[in-house]
Amino acid sequence: MHLKKATIHTSFGQMTLRFFPEKAPQHVANFLDLAERGFYDGLTFHRIINGFMIQGGCPRGNGTGNGPRRLRAEFNDIPHEAGVLSMARAA
Repeated sequence: MHLKKATIHTSFGQMTLRFFPEKAPQHVANFLDLAERGFYDGLTFHRIINGFMIQGGCPRGNGTGNGPRRLRAEFNDIPHEAGVLSMARAA
């Protein structure tokens, strides 16, 4: 399997993302496709909870806009801990 990585450039520095396509194949493919198309370029982290998480990817920049696709949840055994990238989901 080819390991996929991406780098996010922010005003606070860079973040390198590593993906686990064997755990969430649709979400990894979706993120990489949107990144390659420039969807995330210029977007902000609209939700920041110090010591907990940051959330981004909203085309409106305020958390009220949906991305171009809706995906089924891909739950897996990777724990949500510092440094883990997760996808938000609507109720």
